[in-house]
Amino acid sequence: MPRVIVDCAIYRDGCRTEGPADFSDALDQARASGDAFLWIGLHEPTEKEFELVTSEFGLHPLAVEDALRAHQRPKLEVYDDSLFLVLKPVQYDDNAGAVTAGELMVFVGDSFVVTVRHGETNPLGSVRDRLEKAPEVLQHGPTAVMYAVSDAVVDHYLDVADSLHADLEELETEVFAPDGAAGQNTAGRIYAFKREVMEFRRAAGPLAEPMERLAGAGVPFVHEGSRPFFRDVSDHLTRVNEHVEGLDRLLSDILSAHLAQMGVRQNDDMRKISAWAAMAAVPTMIAGIYGMNFTHMPELKQPWGYPGALVLMAGVIVVLYRWFKRRGWL
Repeated sequence: MPRVIVDCAIYRDGCRTEGPADFSDALDQARASGDAFLWIGLHEPTEKEFELVTSEFGLHPLAVEDALRAHQRPKLEVYDDSLFLVLKPVQYDDNAGAVTAGELMVFVGDSFVVTVRHGETNPLGSVRDRLEKAPEVLQHGPTAVMYAVSDAVVDHYLDVADSLHADLEELETEVFAPDGAAGQNTAGRIYAFKREVMEFRRAAGPLAEPMERLAGAGVPFVHEGSRPFFRDVSDHLTRVNEHVEGLDRLLSDILSAHLAQMGVRQNDDMRKISAWAAMAAVPTMIAGIYGMNFTHMPELKQPWGYPGALVLMAGVIVVLYRWFKRRGWL
């Protein structure tokens, strides 16, 4: 079990104190003091490793199943003995252009907080350090941890949204660059970018409803004084979701514009090909007729017949070229 425990401590009056190594004794001590709570952080525990935590804290079996299996959408579940919040922290690799989402589960109950993390994205270390430097926030109890974790995840959403927007501006510049400047696989890049935005949307979008519930009244285990903080997180999350929706719409518009540009360029190419083919067809037709070697042909016996045929070909080509040029086909 120690292998999966990232950190474990009792917080009393907003200050960290080291408690007993046994979970049960530490929880009893926190509850006995009346102004303390126990915070345990776990990283990808197995079912067997999580059994001790489940039995000591009385976690609901359905919430435990979700915490172990992961691959959950953001949600808030209310059980008799605890709250269960699922968050999806995201990370954006600017070089690879990929959004990766981890999973973070938070159990909050009577005098305890249990956080379970899946994936490499880890906002908890900085959250714990920041909270330990703000005892006035930790005095709100386990709810303060839930708020701080939610706030850290949503604030990072804003950073990821800004990074995505910056890369999207580069892609937009490439799409609307002069003819021929766009890459051969621009449409593929737009589709790939849209998939990353969709991955981000799956992480941020469903979290709006849990944050609104935590900001309102009637949710057990939520300290009254922490509700304004959850409203602040909800406001930030609204900004994120509006930003993501804007990115998605802009990507759709860019893709439509790129496909329209490709259609226009193909039409231009076809007009040019048709114009050159028309100019090549006239001398081919005249040469074909004169190459049949009939006895009775106009000017066949005249010395100027051959040069006249060449002049006729050149004249027709010049007329066609000027006409196509004036219509913008060439």
